[in-house]
Amino acid sequence: MRRLFSWQLPILLFVSIVAGAHADNSNQSIQSPDTPRDSTTPPDTSAAATTPTTSTPSITVTGKTPRNEPTLPKLPPDEFSDCMRDHGALDVSNPGAIAAMEICEYKLAMDQRIVIDKCINREGKSAPPMAIQACTELLDRKILQGHDRFYLFMNRALAYVAQGDKQRALDDYNEAVKVAPKKAQPYYSRGVFYAAQTDVDAALRDFDTALSIDPKLVSALRQRAIIYLSQTNLDGALADFSEAVRLQPKSAALWSDRGHLRILTRDYDGALKDEAEAIRLDPKLARAYFLRGAAFGDTGNSANAISDIRTAVDLDPSLDRYISTKGKTASIELPPL
Repeated sequence: MRRLFSWQLPILLFVSIVAGAHADNSNQSIQSPDTPRDSTTPPDTSAAATTPTTSTPSITVTGKTPRNEPTLPKLPPDEFSDCMRDHGALDVSNPGAIAAMEICEYKLAMDQRIVIDKCINREGKSAPPMAIQACTELLDRKILQGHDRFYLFMNRALAYVAQGDKQRALDDYNEAVKVAPKKAQPYYSRGVFYAAQTDVDAALRDFDTALSIDPKLVSALRQRAIIYLSQTNLDGALADFSEAVRLQPKSAALWSDRGHLRILTRDYDGALKDEAEAIRLDPKLARAYFLRGAAFGDTGNSANAISDIRTAVDLDPSLDRYISTKGKTASIELPPL
């Protein structure tokens, strides 16, 4: 629902917004309009919030393989036994056997931490092949036991998505759900994957399941609201956005999301209040100014509309892509959630 309606202003009043933005930001890079700056922060191992029809999950495993990517350390059981033998820890007559065992245990713990960090991509620098190798090593060696293994499957799935291997990614998401069927996170992550593949029915089922397990999972509420919006279930979308705001009242992005929906339903008073709260929480949230400007425009308040949209484009030059001119009028398109 990216083009439900637009509003117009006289071009003589409005064209200066775009022209001024280009002049003031001629040396700045343009951000893709499909990746607005504001977003709620999803859990570490999940893909970020997306529109269900056009976007792909935000992948934590990014970049090309660095030339100096270090080789992963070997993990037990054989390597630990070799360490014990090489340091004399297996010789009961060796007075330093206990100290040697402690050295090997410490080395083992450090090696495992290195591999876990590569799998999770904690620093965001591991290339997908390295993340896949690390996660596979941990899974094969059964380093993590029980339900905790679902983290490994989900992170390897993210790496597969980054490589474009959707089938292996889905296989790993399915394994994550199988390993931890009573945890909300695997269903949520698989739901985001399905949404990115435009399988909104499967995505909706997973978000429903995730929220039945954890009704306070805000990221799932937001994703489900976006799907409801794509299905023109505006009441359902409003209910989910409102619950998300109630659970995270300090999230400027969530207030702005609900304001976006209220513009679509022509609840302009509600939209103006929501976007004003978003701006109060985050005065640099460009999208909130843009949406408030759209609401002002629809109510005929041209002066405030121009002021807000000028501010929005100054903060984020990519937003001028949602402004189009034809003849003596300029039209505004709402940016996607």
